[in-house]
Amino acid sequence: MQGKKWENNNLIFTNPTGGSLSYRTAYDCFKRVMVKLCLPDTRFHDLRHTYAVAAIKSGDDIKTVQEKMGHATAAFTLDVYGHVTNRMKQASASRMEQFISTVSS
Repeated sequence: MQGKKWENNNLIFTNPTGGSLSYRTAYDCFKRVMVKLCLPDTRFHDLRHTYAVAAIKSGDDIKTVQEKMGHATAAFTLDVYGHVTNRMKQASASRMEQFISTVSS
């Protein structure tokens, strides 16, 4: 901390005095980490999509994901991430089909 120079802005990632990081600083750091980890070239914004897909797949309800993403409506969230829920529906149908086949045997 910088004592009297510290800006308490309740930020998670800050510059040395507690202020906002510039976009360029965050972007350059992210790109360096991706290269160091030998991961494919990825946009920083892709992390939002990765989070949303992981949240839905792990069972978060769409309203919770909508609120966390800051979307105005759950309908918008479903429009953007509906492909995930469709796969989940298909997987659920397959599990139910297997269950029914074991019960009816």
